[in-house]
Amino acid sequence: MLFEGLLSLSTLGYIAVTLVLTHITIAAVTIFLHRHQSHRALSLHPLISHFFRFWLWLTTGMVTKEWVAVHRKHHARCETPEDPHSPRYKGLGNVVLKGTWLYMKEARNQETLKKYGHNTPDDWVENKIYSRYPTLGIGLMAVLDVLFFGTVGLVIFAVQMVWIPLWAAGVINGIGHRLGYRNFETTDASTNIIPWGILIGGEELHNNHHAYPASARLSNKWWEFDVGWMYIRLMESFKLAKVKRSAPRLRYANDKTSVDIDTVRAVVSNRFLVMKRYGNKVIKPVLFEAQQKTDRIGKRLLRRSRTLMIREDLASASRAQETIDKVLRQYRSLATVYQFKQELKKIWSHTSTNGSRRVQRLQTWCAEAEQTGIQALQDFALYLRSYELKNL
Repeated sequence: MLFEGLLSLSTLGYIAVTLVLTHITIAAVTIFLHRHQSHRALSLHPLISHFFRFWLWLTTGMVTKEWVAVHRKHHARCETPEDPHSPRYKGLGNVVLKGTWLYMKEARNQETLKKYGHNTPDDWVENKIYSRYPTLGIGLMAVLDVLFFGTVGLVIFAVQMVWIPLWAAGVINGIGHRLGYRNFETTDASTNIIPWGILIGGEELHNNHHAYPASARLSNKWWEFDVGWMYIRLMESFKLAKVKRSAPRLRYANDKTSVDIDTVRAVVSNRFLVMKRYGNKVIKPVLFEAQQKTDRIGKRLLRRSRTLMIREDLASASRAQETIDKVLRQYRSLATVYQFKQELKKIWSHTSTNGSRRVQRLQTWCAEAEQTGIQALQDFALYLRSYELKNL
């Protein structure tokens, strides 16, 4: 006979409870560990902060300092051999299926903890209980699940234990760097898996996050939804949270025809969006035009080069660069727009350049682009002049 526990529910009731419990864990990871602790995008009331720490101790056994350090290293060394969980170097299958093992391996790296684990909880309860006895919380959670839900509680507990390893360590770190769409042309392979960040707390919008790591809001387009951001705004209304930073928003002044410091600030702060739009508005049209004028072999080469010339995370690979070089030698218009792309990137890559110097360089870039005779490039230069930051 099955032990029923203190609560006797229907099958749908047990499923609902499981989803609620795992969703609280997801919310704790995305709001507390990720946006609050790792990136300091918001502050949390001490009661909320400690509740999340306690809940994560119960449901995952993860130590805050370890999670934060591993994640910060991922950003600092993204898509390199030192990235703790890059599918490019670890293999997609390994990240999806062995993501927890990769995390635990890096979490034991004392150098990683020392370099990236700063400004994380260091109080008595963290040192004496949470980090010292991480499995104690998991054991307590198992007891509570069985006490309240009986034998079914073992199933609920099992689902809780695989939830974060599956979705966070596997899906986000694996699929979120391989499959999906990209709003921003970042220098890593991050993607938005789907535009509705509900199941994984908003972490589905991974490309948005890599474009603006310090933003408390992961959604960017009007049609994207970030449930974690909804919870943050709700907590903010009750003075339980305070947003420190969110992704900048652009506005376009159609009557603006000159480059000024506001234009530069908008371009630099939205550089990954600029690169994405440059690919769509300049490189793609020029590629299409070149395809109409070439032979079958040329069309095949141009099709192969399309992604390579647009994606910022691929062009540095040796084989990719060989293909790009071959295209640039054969097609003058493509060589021109690709060179202008590299020159545009220098405006923000030279961090020592002051504001007035950047204004001058962007003015020069726009003027020279308009003199190329390439319509797509001329239109983009005009489009770029209208950039302004929207007041939030």
